[in-house]
Amino acid sequence: MPITVTAPEGVLTEAGEHEILPRLSAALIEASGATGNSFFSAIVGGTVHILPSRHIYAGGANRPVVMVELKLPNIGLGSIEARQAFITTAAGIVAELCVPGHKPENTWINIVNAPDGGWGIGDRQFTGDALIAAATAAAH
Repeated sequence: MPITVTAPEGVLTEAGEHEILPRLSAALIEASGATGNSFFSAIVGGTVHILPSRHIYAGGANRPVVMVELKLPNIGLGSIEARQAFITTAAGIVAELCVPGHKPENTWINIVNAPDGGWGIGDRQFTGDALIAAATAAAH
């Protein structure tokens, strides 16, 4: 389940650039109720993109926005409460890993869901039921 972090240069601390993805991954796993599940943990990953600040915009103006995009199958974070838990935790992680003065309104978190069967690893398509079955098998 890919997590993409896009941030302007100098907004994340040096340690933050290295810590943000592992911490967001752990937050997703926890919000999903999958802590300790080897199958679920193995399919969470992502990238961190640090761009020149002149390439980051919001409201049509250059602004130091840190964007966190989470792409999940449609069963992922399946309730408002689970999505809220992830968003709250992710916003806190970004705040901790940014330089002083980063404003909360410059942290954007977006959860995107793939339709059933629109998610896969390698050449294997996973439906929601197949993902649940694999995660359940790994829990035993």
